[in-house]
Amino acid sequence: MKHTNRKTLAKGIKYLAFALPLTLIGPSILFTAFNNQDHPYYIPVLVIGIIALIAAILLMFRGIMTVVKAIFD
Repeated sequence: MKHTNRKTLAKGIKYLAFALPLTLIGPSILFTAFNNQDHPYYIPVLVIGIIALIAAILLMFRGIMTVVKAIFD
């Protein structure tokens, strides 16, 4: 494996490492928001949960694509 491929692989694993906590935190925040719909901070907590989920999806996609690029390039 070339040195540049190792760097690319490490970059992809970093993306996946950042996505992992977001995949756990996002649904928890969303669950909390839906359980407290009468709370005044319902909308901001809901938005934060949705942003965390979208960020997790994007980071996972980017990480998987980077790892695949490193392996097959």
